[in-house]
Amino acid sequence: MESIREIYRIGKGPSSSHTMGPTRASEMFLERFPQADHYRITLYGSLAATGKGHLTDEAVMQVFEGRKSNLVWEPLLFLPRHPNAMKFEAFDAAETLLGEWTAYSIGGGAVVDDQSEKEMVHLYPHKSMDEILAWCHANGLRFWEYVEKYEGQEIWGFLEEVWKVMQESIKRGLKAQGTLPGGLMLPRKAGEIKAKAGHYSGLFKRQSQIFAYALAVSEENASGGIIVTAPTCGASGVLPAVLYYHKRIYKITEDVILRALATAGLIGMLVKTNASISGAEVGCQGEVGTACAMASAAASQMMGGSINQIEYAAEMGLEHHLGLTCDPVAGLVQIPCIERNAFGAQRALAHNTYALMSDGRHRISFDEVVLTMYETGISLQSKYRETSLGGLALRDAMP
Repeated sequence: MESIREIYRIGKGPSSSHTMGPTRASEMFLERFPQADHYRITLYGSLAATGKGHLTDEAVMQVFEGRKSNLVWEPLLFLPRHPNAMKFEAFDAAETLLGEWTAYSIGGGAVVDDQSEKEMVHLYPHKSMDEILAWCHANGLRFWEYVEKYEGQEIWGFLEEVWKVMQESIKRGLKAQGTLPGGLMLPRKAGEIKAKAGHYSGLFKRQSQIFAYALAVSEENASGGIIVTAPTCGASGVLPAVLYYHKRIYKITEDVILRALATAGLIGMLVKTNASISGAEVGCQGEVGTACAMASAAASQMMGGSINQIEYAAEMGLEHHLGLTCDPVAGLVQIPCIERNAFGAQRALAHNTYALMSDGRHRISFDEVVLTMYETGISLQSKYRETSLGGLALRDAMP
């Protein structure tokens, strides 16, 4: 299993798979063939189907700015390995092919090709939650201590920067006004909901606050702002909202929050390793579902849960999103994505409470629900996996 650094990537929205991934792939190819006369970039499958709404063309063309390049869209052609595929070709002035490369944007900003598995660096000796639980029990350690053991002390500096960027995205999102870009003319709501929360008390106030925090990040992401994938751009509002909520409501200190980030990252990497965090591959259950599992685990740890209770909270976070489709209207990371982040954060709080009321024992394990999520996602028709060809995407939401 790779480093949790692969789960937390700092960059611009609105999509880790459609914007951050293609940008990174374009830069990698350009480094290989910087002297080519011209280039051709072909986008396949869901990468092409919702690419314009996700600003994929702008992301790619920005890298090749000032160079002769041609972008080809193939939304109905899916390559076998992953729905988010792209092929880069470099030519000289005589149209001789200098080189080509097929890459896959697999979610969370990660890019792989057919050689990636051979080059992958595995930091952790265990691959499943059951193995990690057994090791932690045998050694008397918590999940965050397990992460520290294999990532090293330097992971804390990395997570400090992650937490800093998460908080900044919340603060910017709460202050920003106006409508989101893309044509839906969707108004920003985070600041308005935060202002209304100040007039309430008790549970209603707390729910309004966590809604506002999640919306703030998601709206920043939709606007192309700087956010942290957790595990993706489209699901980037869930975990920061839960962490910020506990900071404000329960006065949780930064060291506790960083440890929760470490545990949440471990949960995300388990899903990525054994299933997928790509909406194009498994639907939104792989994005918001994983984000909710990460946030549920983080909340349980911050509130004193045992490792078994943390595992239970994470299991519920993913289980209760099984079957969730990825059907963005107009290919934008706005409807229903933004609201899903808000409710994913609220659900995480409920999962934490439910897990803490138990002794951590339950029938379906986290590993089992991860496998079920992957099987469910693969079984979904492609039109429900980030192609904007089915579900809510067919409804007329344009003004």
